[in-house]
Amino acid sequence: MEKKRELVILLDFGAQYAQLIARRVRAANVYCEILPYHTPAAELAARQPKGIIFSGGPASVLDADAPRCDAGVFELGVPVLGICYGMQLMTVMLGGTVETPDEREYGRVIVTVDDTDCLLQGVKPQIQTWMSHTLQVTQPPQGFRSTAHTAHCAFAAFENREKRFFGVQFHPEVSHCDQGQDILVNFLHHICGCSGSWQMNSYAEEAVAAIREQVGDKQVLLGLSGGVDSSVVAALLHRAVGEQLTAVFVNHGLMRKNEPEEVEAVFRPRLGDKLIAVDASQRFLSKLAGVSDPETKRKIIGREFVEVFAETARSLGKLDFLAQGTIYPDIVESGSTTGMVIKSHHNVGGLPKDLPFCGVVEPLRPLFKDEVRALGLELGLPEHMVWRPPFPGPGLAIRIIGEITEDKLEIVRESDAIVREEIAKAGMARAAAQYFSVLTGLRSVGVMGDERSYDYTVAVRAVQTDDFMTADWVRLPYDTLDMISRRIVNEVRHVNRVVYDITSKPPASIEWE
Repeated sequence: MEKKRELVILLDFGAQYAQLIARRVRAANVYCEILPYHTPAAELAARQPKGIIFSGGPASVLDADAPRCDAGVFELGVPVLGICYGMQLMTVMLGGTVETPDEREYGRVIVTVDDTDCLLQGVKPQIQTWMSHTLQVTQPPQGFRSTAHTAHCAFAAFENREKRFFGVQFHPEVSHCDQGQDILVNFLHHICGCSGSWQMNSYAEEAVAAIREQVGDKQVLLGLSGGVDSSVVAALLHRAVGEQLTAVFVNHGLMRKNEPEEVEAVFRPRLGDKLIAVDASQRFLSKLAGVSDPETKRKIIGREFVEVFAETARSLGKLDFLAQGTIYPDIVESGSTTGMVIKSHHNVGGLPKDLPFCGVVEPLRPLFKDEVRALGLELGLPEHMVWRPPFPGPGLAIRIIGEITEDKLEIVRESDAIVREEIAKAGMARAAAQYFSVLTGLRSVGVMGDERSYDYTVAVRAVQTDDFMTADWVRLPYDTLDMISRRIVNEVRHVNRVVYDITSKPPASIEWE
C-alpha cells in the first residue's frame, strides 16, 4: 500500500514571500502546499496536514476587513506557527491584544532568546533577524508566554506548548535571519513530527503517476522551448506516457543566437518524428510591430502561442491535453487571490474556452526553479541542459525595451551570445543562475574611430538565486566585465555603451520587463 505523503499547509495572507516559506519547508524535506487564508477548516482537515503555518501579509490585523482564517483551524488539533501577521492574527483571534508600538522595527533586528526548549531549540542566545511590522503583540492570549524579545518588542516569539501554537514576529524564512531554517526545522520535525522523507525522486514518481491518471490513453501536446522547464516536462511526460506525447517547438523569432538549431540537435534524436518544428517567426513579429508596452508584448506572445498550439493540434489530430512548463514563481508573479500581479506569464491562467484541448498538464506547477533542476537530474537529463540559464517564454521581446525590430533583435542576440561566452570562459556559469543582455532603448553620444556616434546602450545582468523569488547581482570579475564591454562595442553594430545592472530582487525583477 502506498505511503501517504506528509503535508504541511501554508495559509497565504498575501505576503509576497509566502512562497519562500514554502520553499524553506521543502528544503527540510517536508512537502508544503500553499492555500488561500480563507480555506475552510473542514477542507484543511480533509488533507490531514501535520502542521499549519500562517504567512505574513500587508494588511493590518486591526482593520475591520483584515483577512482572517476559519476559526476552526485552531480546533484541528495540529500545530500552528504564525509568522509576523500570522502571529498577530493568532493573537487577536484567540483573545490577545495587538497594538501599534512607540518604536517600530524594520530590517535587521537583534532578538534575545529566552527559552530554547521547543521552537527555539538549539538557537543562540542572541540572533540577527529580519523584522517588518507596524503592529506587535502587547498581551498574548491566555495560556501563551514569551520565548524571545527585542529592545522594543516583548513578544518577538511566543508559544502555547500545550495546544502547540507558536508565533514569531520576525521572518525566519529570509536569508537575513540567523538560524531561521533551524527554527522552521524545529517546528516541522520536532513539533509537527514530520520525518523529512519528501525527496525529488518521490516527487518524480508521484508526478508520473498523476500524469498517467490525468491523461489516460489520450494524446498530449507539449510546447517545447528547449529551456530547463520545458525540457524537464518533456522528460517527465515521455516517462509517463511515451508515444502519446508530441512536442512542438515554435520558433517565434525571439530566440537566442543559434537556439532553434540547438533545440533540434538535442531533441530530434530523443523524440524523432514526435518533435514538430514550427517556424512562426514572421507571424509573431508582425503581431508585435509597433508595440512597446511590456505587458502588451507578453499578452500578444501568450495569445499567439496558444493559437499556434491550437492550429498545430488540429493539423495533427491531437486535441486532448496541452502540457506546459509552468513553475511556481510564474504563478506567484502573475498574481493570485491574495497577491498582486507583478508581470504576466504567457503560460499562466489556463486556456480559453474555445480551444480544442480538454485540459492542461502542468507537472512543474508546484516547483521552484532549483527543484526543477533537481528533478531534471533525477530524470537523467544531461547536466549542461539542466544548468542552462533559463529563458523566458516571451524570449528576447522582454529584453528589448520599446518596439521590437529585426535590427534590435540582432543586437540582443549577438550581445547575449558574448555575455554567455565570456561568463563561461571565466568559470562563472554556476555562480550566476541567470545572465543575459538587454537593449535598453537608451541612445547616447560616443566616439568611435575618431567620429561621433549616437548609438544604443546595452545593459548586462547576472544574478544569483536559489528560488527566483529573491536574487542578488553577481560580482563578476572586472576583467570579465571589461572583456564583455569591449567585445560588445567592437562586434555588435549600433552599440557604443555597456552598463552593468547591480540591482537586487527586490526591488527589481530579474528580467527588465
